[in-house]
Amino acid sequence: MENVFDILEERGFIEQVTDRDSVREQMERPITCYIGFDPTAPSFHVGSLLPIMSLVHMQRAGHRPIALVGGGTGLVGDPSGKTETRPIMSREEIDGNAESLKSQLARFIDFSEGKALMLNNADWLVRLGYIDFLRDIGRHFSVNRMLAAESYRARLETGLNFIEFNYMLLQAYDFWYLYKHHNCLLQMGGNDQWGNILAGADLIRRLEGAVVHGLTLPLLTTSAGIKMGKTHKGALWLDPALTPPYDYYQYWINQDDRDVERFLALFTFLPMEEVRRLGRLEGAEIRQAKEVLAFEATRICHGEEEARKARAAARGLFGRGGSAIPESAPGYEIPKHELEAGIPAYILFERTGLCKTRSEARRLIDQGGGYLNDRKIDTFDRIINTDDLQQEAILLRAGKKRYMVVTPADA
Repeated sequence: MENVFDILEERGFIEQVTDRDSVREQMERPITCYIGFDPTAPSFHVGSLLPIMSLVHMQRAGHRPIALVGGGTGLVGDPSGKTETRPIMSREEIDGNAESLKSQLARFIDFSEGKALMLNNADWLVRLGYIDFLRDIGRHFSVNRMLAAESYRARLETGLNFIEFNYMLLQAYDFWYLYKHHNCLLQMGGNDQWGNILAGADLIRRLEGAVVHGLTLPLLTTSAGIKMGKTHKGALWLDPALTPPYDYYQYWINQDDRDVERFLALFTFLPMEEVRRLGRLEGAEIRQAKEVLAFEATRICHGEEEARKARAAARGLFGRGGSAIPESAPGYEIPKHELEAGIPAYILFERTGLCKTRSEARRLIDQGGGYLNDRKIDTFDRIINTDDLQQEAILLRAGKKRYMVVTPADA
């Protein structure tokens, strides 16, 4: 079987590694690795997908991944990559989020029969005695070295509070705990976690005399410089109740042409030969590659049936020609009495989320980018009412790619 290190490297997952040759050699036989996930929301978003996919690759290659939900560290808040202090969350909020994240991870990783572990660091961190922790763990950390770490150094200008300053110690303790109790030899994480990962490896060396390793993943942005998972509607969530599968599909199919090959390598399991073939497509054919990316990414996250429905809906919208409005297209319900009375187009575009503000909607329509039932809207204040219903729905479009199906609802 191919070494998973080579797979991760070829597909673009590896940013930094403590010792390339040693880690690759270590992966020649089954090992246990882990990644920590902050329970700051009840759902993962697309920005969390890269670490999740890296654990899936590890498991597919015969290794045992640990998905560590930070129920304990979440009470502190990771300063890495942040310009300001995170709001302190209650234990109840964190525990609720942690349970939701566990169920989402199970869609990607097989936790049956010990093939993977899902742990919560609150199980050991909240029981720590402060004096014992300072004496046994804190004495191994140099404040000068901690302040030199990028995650802390970047925050010194805006302010770093004492509770955040402890985060590195707690994450290092996690690595030691997982090494001691589960023989975990590798910690993986985003590149902003490099300093924390090194601190954990150093703590294990000091306490146990053992050598463990770390590997970081790139912090992704699109070719346009936009952070992964950010859309005009906000974060793109993996929870279908927060981001419907159709919207998830549309996010991937609307990616920049320059990103298609890279994202096919990172967010699908297609063989690299096929990834490269699709990446070579140009002009109108690049749409085929984007459709493959969108279908595969949606299938992995939401299942085959939802991916097929989203693809059918997208094909129907982009090649309508009078065809029926797909049931799985994104929708917005408006009280029937409001639609009977009529509502200006620019207000409806803002209310449905196709535009962030009414002024943005006015500009869009004035510039010829607003469509009603596939016909360009002539004036921004054009009244839309029940006379515009087709098949009991109204189809709005902003620009070339963003649709919304508006349906009347009884109040």
